[in-house]
Amino acid sequence: MQRWRGLEDIPQDWGRSVVTIGSYDGVHRGHQLIIRHAVNRARELGVPAVVVTFDPHPSEVVRPGSHPPLLAPHHRRAELMADLGVDAVLILPFTTEFSKLSPADFVVKVLVDKLHAKAVVEGPNFRFGHKAAGNVEFLATQGKTYDFEVEVVDLYVTGEAGGGEPFSSTLTRRLVAEGDVQGAAEILGRPHRVEGVVVRGAQRGRELGFPTANVETLPHTAIPADGVYAGWLHTQGEAMPAAISVGTNPQFEGTERTVEAYAIDRVGLDLYGLHVAVDFLAFVRGQAKFETLDELLEQMGRDVQKCRELVAAEVP
Repeated sequence: MQRWRGLEDIPQDWGRSVVTIGSYDGVHRGHQLIIRHAVNRARELGVPAVVVTFDPHPSEVVRPGSHPPLLAPHHRRAELMADLGVDAVLILPFTTEFSKLSPADFVVKVLVDKLHAKAVVEGPNFRFGHKAAGNVEFLATQGKTYDFEVEVVDLYVTGEAGGGEPFSSTLTRRLVAEGDVQGAAEILGRPHRVEGVVVRGAQRGRELGFPTANVETLPHTAIPADGVYAGWLHTQGEAMPAAISVGTNPQFEGTERTVEAYAIDRVGLDLYGLHVAVDFLAFVRGQAKFETLDELLEQMGRDVQKCRELVAAEVP
């Protein structure tokens, strides 16, 4: 799959394509409906399927300081889109200048001049252009002028998550923030993932017999509520069952919120400096402070056993 960072990266000889545009944070099951439809249409027409997305999130430019927690960084979204059959991902730098493009200018500069759209696939509430003035109806009128089809796909999927609310990135972020990682996984179609580089922490876990990978998470990452979780620690192509701790470590008067993962039953791991991913399978318990160190150690032993059992019942 090709990855382009800006319009200038698109090959000069790029032909017609089927395009879908959106933030697609998380590439959840609703997003997947749209992307799969775009891919299927592209195969029918014999042209590539292209996803157009933005960095940073448009809200950060339009309303500074309002950047939402991200469910997946761009490289992860690209991997998920590639798995769905997407041929190219275009990440457009979302600047103040770009935010002022009118819907008509956006159509010409992106869809017509650069991507030579043959079809555009979107959800019913798609908005674009300056002050989000463009919608699918406007896009359809432009399609008649510039020779591209517009297909609208109903992306609304519902389940048990959020009490039956339609699946969305907003709902997923809320569930993650509440620690409902199983609800988030229902929406995403996979466990919620946090990524980053393993850095040196206070090394108390090592001293206590439970050495953890202290993950320096990427900016704006959606991190689950404080507590202990069962999941997986991924690095160098291996998925290891893990007991995961999120929080400030109140037992030792900590103040910095961290994500730490203990690879269950693994000895002698040296992960410092490696990029790792942590998948959250299930919430085990909330963050707590214990009366004594022995009580903490006993609870950690129970936590690890519970995580071992939960992960054993699943396939990563």
